[in-house]
Amino acid sequence: MSKIKENKKQIWLEKFDCFSITGKDSKRFLNGITTGNIMDLNNNVLKTCWLSPNGILKAVLEINGLDNQLEIIVFVGNTIEIKKYFNNIIFPSDDVSLSDTSSINRLQQVDDMNSWRITQPVFFKNEDKKYDFFNNNSNLMNNNEMQLWKINQAIPTLDNEINGKNNPLELGLVDLIDFNKGCYLGQETMSKIRNVSSLKQEIRVWMAKDKDLNLESEDKTIYSNQNKEKSVGYITSIYKLDSRIIKGLAMIKRKHLDEVNPFFSDIAGQISIDKSVGSTFL
Repeated sequence: MSKIKENKKQIWLEKFDCFSITGKDSKRFLNGITTGNIMDLNNNVLKTCWLSPNGILKAVLEINGLDNQLEIIVFVGNTIEIKKYFNNIIFPSDDVSLSDTSSINRLQQVDDMNSWRITQPVFFKNEDKKYDFFNNNSNLMNNNEMQLWKINQAIPTLDNEINGKNNPLELGLVDLIDFNKGCYLGQETMSKIRNVSSLKQEIRVWMAKDKDLNLESEDKTIYSNQNKEKSVGYITSIYKLDSRIIKGLAMIKRKHLDEVNPFFSDIAGQISIDKSVGSTFL
C-alpha cells in the first residue's frame, strides 16, 4: 500500500522590496499599468502582474490596500526598473506620489498540496514583536525548504522564468489577470491569447531520474530522447536537492505535453515532467 503524502503546514517568511503610492489618483494610475482590478481593492492584498506592451511578464506584484495608500510589494521583479517606469508615466496633472523603497517581511502559511495563491499574506517590519516570534517558529521553512517549495509551486524567478520572453499565461498565472477590467498595459496580447487559446508553451516541474548529472553543461534544451531527435522545451531553473537528485522548472512546448516521458537533458539525463501545484493554465 502506498504511503499517503503528509500535507505539512509550513510558515513562509521572506523579506521583499516595497514602496507606496499615495494620492487620489493612485488606484486609477495603477489600474492602467497592472493586470489586476485595483479599483475594487479594499483592505486586501491583490496579486497582479506588470507586463510589457506586448504582454511579456516583467514582474509579479502584491498590492496591499491600506486606508490612505497602496503598498506595492515587489514579489518578483526589478524594483529599480519598476519605479523608474512608474515615475516616467506620471503626468503633471496626476495626484500620484511614490515613496522611497524599503523592505518588508512577508508571512504566509502554506503547504505542499495547495497553491500559494489561496491564502492571504501578512506584512510587518523587523521591529514588530511578531517578527521574532515567527522567525523562531518550528514550522518556519529554512532556505533550502523554501527554494524547493517554490520550485514545486512554479513560482517564477527573475532572469530565469521572467526572462523577457514568457507571458504570464505560459507561466500559469492566468488567475492574476482580470479579463473584464478596462485597458491596461499588455491587455491586447492577453485577450488575444485567451480568446484563441494560442499558448505555445507551458511551465512544468522537472526531476532528474539518472544518477549522473552534468551541471556544467550549457545546453539547457530538453529533448524527446537521448538521441536528441527533437526539442520539446528548455530548462529555466535548477535546484540541487542532494548529490544525486535535482529538480527545476522548464518551459515545455504544448504539442509535446501529452507525450510519454521521460525526456532527456544534457544537464540531468532522463527527466520526468509534471504539472506544478501552483500553476493554472488556459
